[in-house]
Amino acid sequence: MSITATIMNSATGQPIQKMKFNRMPKPWASFTLETGEMVTAERIDVGKLAPGKFAAPIDIWVTPKTQ
Repeated sequence: MSITATIMNSATGQPIQKMKFNRMPKPWASFTLETGEMVTAERIDVGKLAPGKFAAPIDIWVTPKTQ
């Protein structure tokens, strides 16, 4: 089962994109955005499960160099 996470911009607080991972990423994980930019996760937030849902919302906070 893959994990779907929302990539969030630390500077603006706005979502950048959705991304799927095979396993839970580590807080220091590096990955490439759709724009081709390599970013490193600064913080990972796991939210609470909604009633009737099986997957918790996951936000990965990054600071992209290009705004």
